[in-house]
Amino acid sequence: MAESKIVFPRALWYGCMAELKRRGRGRHESGCFVLGTVGGRRKRAVRCVYYDELDPAAYSSGVCILDGNAFPKLWETCRAGGLTVLADIHTHPGEPYQSDADRRNPMVARSGHVAIIVPRFADGSIWRHRLGVYRYEGDHRWTNLSGWRARGYIKVRWSWK
Repeated sequence: MAESKIVFPRALWYGCMAELKRRGRGRHESGCFVLGTVGGRRKRAVRCVYYDELDPAAYSSGVCILDGNAFPKLWETCRAGGLTVLADIHTHPGEPYQSDADRRNPMVARSGHVAIIVPRFADGSIWRHRLGVYRYEGDHRWTNLSGWRARGYIKVRWSWK
C-alpha cells in the first residue's frame, strides 16, 4: 500500500525552514506543528504554528519542550481554522536522527502522527532525503520514513495539483 503524502506549497515549506532557522539562531532547537487538511491519502499543509507561539519558554532548555498548557491553544487554532495537525517539525544541531527523548515523548501521541527532524538547525540547503521522518504507530513504536522514502512522503509543490 502506498504511503499517504504531506503536500506543502513551496512558499510554506521554504518559509517554515527559514523561520525554524531564525527562531533557533543556530544555537538551539526550534519547532512547529504543521496544520492542514486531509483528503484520502493526501494531506495538504496550510500553515505552521511555532512552538514558542504556544509556549514562550519552549526553547529555554535548548531542546524543544512544550508545557501542557500549549496544547489547548493548538487545538483551538485547529478548530478555528477547520484544520488538523498533520506533523511536527523540529531541528537538531547535527544529523536528523530521532533521539531517545523524541521516541519516548511524541509531540502528538496519536497513531499516524508524523515527526520531521531537520538537520543543522535548518541552516543551508534542506534536502528531503536528508530529513528524519518518523510516523508514530502507537505504544512508543515508530516507522522510519527517512532517506529516499521521505521524498515520496513529503512533497513540495508550486500548487495543489
